[in-house]
Amino acid sequence: MTAIYGHRGAMGVFPENTLPSFEEALSNGVDGIELDVQLTKDGQFVVMHDPTVDRTTNGTGHVKDKTVKELQALSAGIPFTHLENYCEADWKEITVPTLAEALELMAPYQVEVNIELKPNLSETEGIEKLLLNCVKPFQKAVTINFSSFHLPLIQRLRQLDKDVELAWLIKHEMPYPADYLATNRINLYHLSKKLALKDRSTYEEEGLLQQSRIWTVNDPEEVKGLLEKKVKAIMTDFPEMALRIRKQQGNI
Repeated sequence: MTAIYGHRGAMGVFPENTLPSFEEALSNGVDGIELDVQLTKDGQFVVMHDPTVDRTTNGTGHVKDKTVKELQALSAGIPFTHLENYCEADWKEITVPTLAEALELMAPYQVEVNIELKPNLSETEGIEKLLLNCVKPFQKAVTINFSSFHLPLIQRLRQLDKDVELAWLIKHEMPYPADYLATNRINLYHLSKKLALKDRSTYEEEGLLQQSRIWTVNDPEEVKGLLEKKVKAIMTDFPEMALRIRKQQGNI
């Protein structure tokens, strides 16, 4: 079965990487959640895509220069006025969650959780061990995997944990892609939808689509096409839509 992952929760309808966004995706019945992390000044992981707070909160500055308390004093809902469900009275109270808070929310649902590591995290020595220690208390409740565009980050995770599931984010064609997985001890690819939807990509020729999660797929026709290709997972901003199509196609 092709799994459906909520991209940053259900960011097509709720503020990305926030607890309400994750709650929406979980209530839809997703198989997995994709989220991003950054490290704070006081050494805690928070769920945020960008290295700065400017785009997704009403604050300014780098995450690494702020404590968790300072970050959670900001609104992570106010900037999302373009979303149909926007409600200033409620959304101004939405805060930046810590990774632990997000995983605690997801634990009762026993879903898969993909944690994407942004390249800037490599600036902090030893961050891979910090991250593994952070998620350890939740690993019996949720199935955690990690991904990054930055290959050294996931290689260092492998050095620390021989069993952790790792994915390499890719948006370009490569020759002999299966060789890269085997040589670098990576489990699978997270592929751009443009690669997965091509008629004859090297990934499809080597039978890797069934081992790849595909991002970010918001068009219903593209969801249908990828379900027909039987990809491992589809990541979408609109998980309710993707789940409905999967059910209609009998890929339940």
